[in-house]
Amino acid sequence: MTGEEFGKVDLLGRHRHGRGANFSIGRKLNIPLSGLPNETTGRILSTMSKRDIKELREKLLDQGVALLMEQGYHGTGLQELVQKVGVPKGSFYNYFPSKEAFSAEVVKHYIDPFIRQLDAHLQRSDVKAEAALKAYFRELIEETERRDFKGGCLLGNLIGEIGDTSDACQTSLREAVHRYRDKLREGLSRAQQEGSFRKDMDAKEMADFLVNVWQGALLRMKIEKSVRPLVQFCDFLLNDYFKA
Repeated sequence: MTGEEFGKVDLLGRHRHGRGANFSIGRKLNIPLSGLPNETTGRILSTMSKRDIKELREKLLDQGVALLMEQGYHGTGLQELVQKVGVPKGSFYNYFPSKEAFSAEVVKHYIDPFIRQLDAHLQRSDVKAEAALKAYFRELIEETERRDFKGGCLLGNLIGEIGDTSDACQTSLREAVHRYRDKLREGLSRAQQEGSFRKDMDAKEMADFLVNVWQGALLRMKIEKSVRPLVQFCDFLLNDYFKA
């Protein structure tokens, strides 16, 4: 589906972005929002339900993840973003005050699925924490291989690019890393209690070390075009250094 198709609205009830949004405005219309003046789009947006507005905001964030992963912060322009989503540039500011604020929100949006994925493994009562952590990282490695080693981690990419130049993004990145670290700490702490991992190290310190080494392995993966650095990460930490 093209960016223009994403922005077409059927005012009998369907927004064509693949998520089944319901723009109930009362009469049938099929036009690209990106071709409308901002004031016209503003009137259309004012008729949208909160659910519709949330879904359009999510679409902007989804596209933001894709563009920032592929092109980086400085290589991503708002015009390209709104064209791909199919909305006028002016309407972007109904959702985000600036590109910097948007990117900070993209960071939060990006990390949430990883935390949910990890939590789903850790919530399994039939699996020990050590096995859950290994299964989680195995999934990440398999996904990275399917992507042909491209992208890496958006957090690491942005930390290297703007981590020390944008206060808003720096704060968002730090919070995302800490949230991720804390979820890993839950698993590591449980593995310690289950007798799988060593207890002479604090679980938080172990989680910090895990995050740091994983980020380095992802960077090495990019230039080597191989998952070997990621496999070495698992072998050294989860199968050796952390073991009881």
